[in-house]
Amino acid sequence: MIKASEKASKILIRDFGEIEKLQVSKKGPSDFVTNSDLKAEKIILDELIKARPNYSIISEENGIKINKDKNNTWIIDPIDGTINFLHGIPHFAISIALKSKDEIVSGLIFDPIKNEMFFAEKNNGAFFNNQRIRVSKKNQINDCLFATGGKIKNEPDLPFRKSGSAALDMAYVAAGRYDGYFQHNLNLWDIAAGIILIKEAGGILNEIDLSNNKNIKVITSSSDINSKLLEKLSNF
Repeated sequence: MIKASEKASKILIRDFGEIEKLQVSKKGPSDFVTNSDLKAEKIILDELIKARPNYSIISEENGIKINKDKNNTWIIDPIDGTINFLHGIPHFAISIALKSKDEIVSGLIFDPIKNEMFFAEKNNGAFFNNQRIRVSKKNQINDCLFATGGKIKNEPDLPFRKSGSAALDMAYVAAGRYDGYFQHNLNLWDIAAGIILIKEAGGILNEIDLSNNKNIKVITSSSDINSKLLEKLSNF
């Protein structure tokens, strides 16, 4: 997973460098970004298939592919934060997770521009660039900072940010940068790697049905703050 993400990141870094020049062109950068997405996904898939040829695959661009091994599935998002990428904002990530039976057993979120790698494996902990990470220990909700995305009907009375990358939001919760995260209408590939990162970093999440690939709701934080967060999100 690390090798695949590092290989794909070279394309994304190079293409991201070209975005600024494209912002001023008539055609605009959106076709170019779709192409970057597809190229990065192909590199990731080639590497993962080489290592585990029989695993099944769920990916943002190519959809679902059931292979001989139905119990193990790679879940891939080559650019989580495409709109940021499109506008030349350096906040996006490659996200790769491995689902074994009905559980995410390892996950990786790699921010190529900042060279930040978040990685977790079941029962082995969560890491940021090889340093062990844990969720935040704050227990006063007003001292916290949360992350969200998408449209919010009933805006909660909470300090929050919208960064434009669900994968990085969840990685930041695992690393204690954000104190929690909540969002509706997510796809499995946006959050799969984040699930194992947060669990292994000592955080808790709502019940998530992994057989469902779309319209997923996530509410996550440390156990210290979770009941207070759920109270604030009672209409969410």
